[in-house]
Amino acid sequence: MNTCYCFKLADSVKYSVKPLKLEMRADMSRYRYLILVLLAAFASSCGGNNNPTTNKKSTEQVNDTTRVSTAEPTAATKNILFFGTSLTAGLGVDPEQAFPALIQNKIDSLQLPYKVINAGLSGETSAAGKNRIDWLLKQPVDIFILELGANDGLRGIPVKETKANLQDLINRVKKKYPEAKLVMAGMQMPPSMGQKYTTDFKNLFPVIARENKMSYIPFLLDGVGGIPALIQEDGLHPNAKGHKILAENVWKILQSLL
Repeated sequence: MNTCYCFKLADSVKYSVKPLKLEMRADMSRYRYLILVLLAAFASSCGGNNNPTTNKKSTEQVNDTTRVSTAEPTAATKNILFFGTSLTAGLGVDPEQAFPALIQNKIDSLQLPYKVINAGLSGETSAAGKNRIDWLLKQPVDIFILELGANDGLRGIPVKETKANLQDLINRVKKKYPEAKLVMAGMQMPPSMGQKYTTDFKNLFPVIARENKMSYIPFLLDGVGGIPALIQEDGLHPNAKGHKILAENVWKILQSLL
């Protein structure tokens, strides 16, 4: 922004009154002329940048300088999309305490050009996820981390159905962003769901990851699940301390992709 330094013309322009009218007229003419010159200079210094062409050129140069200085040490900022359930959303803790936010803190501390997008939704099932994934894919996605299936398991949804839904989600991401790196977060069910179901459910995630060449987090809640000190009173969701461990579980796999 240009700063205009304004001043009083009467203080800067001194003149004396002549006894003769002709001299006075001449002085007044010179005075008017001097005023016009000063006003023209004043307008030029304060309003010269109002020229659209000049403004455009100047702005482009400044912006280009900014872009170049930013691009030289790092690449353009890329998006990491966390797509999941209440675990990703951080149900029961402050947003900045949820593990995706903690991942962003790690990224920022290392000055890496990545932005985390938390697309976790409480109660989300694999089937419901298909209804909102296309909207989220309207923004660029460079790394896609899929954390879905836990609510399917708690509801006893057939593993075959969950697998079909998850595969459909992955197919949409791959079609829209074929160069995106994909990560699967594994999940497990408590023994109360029955041995066969819990086993089939646990094996579902590494199979999908292998078939789609995805990086794989064996168990998102590793080191947290079943530990009262790290779980909220509902017995399901991690507390703030638990989310720190979730962040470490994710970071072990994610850091090699950045």
